[in-house]
Amino acid sequence: MQVTETLSQGLKREYSVVVSAGDLASKLDSQLADLKTKVKINGFRPGKVPIGHLKRVYGRSVMAEVVQETINAANKQIMDQNGLRLAMEPKIELPTEREAIDAALEARGDLNFKVALEVLPKFEIGELSDISVERPVADVEESDVETALQRLAESRRIYASRPEGEKAELHDRLTVDFVGTIKGESFEGGEGEDIQVVLGSNTFIPGFEDALIGAVAGERRAAQATFPENYAVRALAGQQTDFDVTVKAVEAPESLALDDEFAKSLGLESLEALRSNLRERIAVDYARASREKLKRKLLDELAARYGFDVPEGLVDQEFNQIWRQVEAEQKSTGRSFLEDGTSVEAARAEYRRIAERRVRLGLLLAEVGSKAAVEITPEEMTQALIARARGFPGREKEMWDFVRNNQQALAELRAPIYEEKVVDHILGLAKVEDRKVTAAELLKADEDEKVEPQAVASSSA
Repeated sequence: MQVTETLSQGLKREYSVVVSAGDLASKLDSQLADLKTKVKINGFRPGKVPIGHLKRVYGRSVMAEVVQETINAANKQIMDQNGLRLAMEPKIELPTEREAIDAALEARGDLNFKVALEVLPKFEIGELSDISVERPVADVEESDVETALQRLAESRRIYASRPEGEKAELHDRLTVDFVGTIKGESFEGGEGEDIQVVLGSNTFIPGFEDALIGAVAGERRAAQATFPENYAVRALAGQQTDFDVTVKAVEAPESLALDDEFAKSLGLESLEALRSNLRERIAVDYARASREKLKRKLLDELAARYGFDVPEGLVDQEFNQIWRQVEAEQKSTGRSFLEDGTSVEAARAEYRRIAERRVRLGLLLAEVGSKAAVEITPEEMTQALIARARGFPGREKEMWDFVRNNQQALAELRAPIYEEKVVDHILGLAKVEDRKVTAAELLKADEDEKVEPQAVASSSA
């Protein structure tokens, strides 16, 4: 086998491979000799089938296996002799001329093919201990606990039917049917039956709840409401809508005492224990938000530090995945790039930049994790698998078996765990300084976080 490098440009490599007809014939004969001891053909005793007959019957199919084995051997030779680490599977370009193909399959002519591949970049990680990042932290205030307690109470509030003919008041719960139209035309999602509306909750579009104050059970009312300008479904944003509403029931909220009995109804021994439980849950939420913002700041710092080339194939894969999500979102919301103040070309360029960032960070995290010998324990994988299976009630065993027997699914489960452990390793080396912020600041989503996916550690580590 003769291997010649024909291109070495950046991370791209191309090779020309020539396998002589003699080598092909030798490999074919070896395979047929092995087949001779196994195959059973009518009219011949076991092991006595002439090689020539085997070649006529099985020659082309066996040669196809020989060609595949030869391609695999060529790829291994290229990797080993050049010390390369593949970014993706090599692309093989076989001859297209029928005569050349037939000649190779019959070992009458040489087999010529090309191997095109991209390699992983080589880069120095350098020092990580001089990284400095801020971790936003917020204290759990009593007002936070009180808000959570009130929200919990509202979710468990009991309603009782108002006497016949009594008008609906603020905070009452109505059960309604409605049909909405815009300029006389119906629209998707504009109809509902047996929908519960709590007046003053602001869960419906502006104007809808206000129009139902004073309604009585059995009444039919007209309500005008306007979709917000930033409504997710762009076709409805800012549109004034007419609703034909039938009020089927009017219920008033019963008083709810926030006391030990209320706490006991939730499985806790006292109101103070309930407050303590809520405080702990809020603290967990704040800690999660703090971690995510700290991680984002770290990734931003790493992205600013490293600028090595990344394989175009990996970027293409990442970009295509992101772009599919963008197109799906546009289809569901009816929004266009023009309405968002940009163009298709500008959006593709921006998401291409995002894809490059993700790939670069993924490769960097993989390299850091490899050098630091970061590993995922079987216990960690088991816990992740249990959590994944629990997300499919009634189908836990099916999901468990699927993931355990699917390498891609296992890799997808492994990637975020590996990423978090590598991030923890880097944070352990970096200088992390806490900065007190309000809960609102901590929980506010950054604009970039809405559009830029997080980096995923490469499985090539």
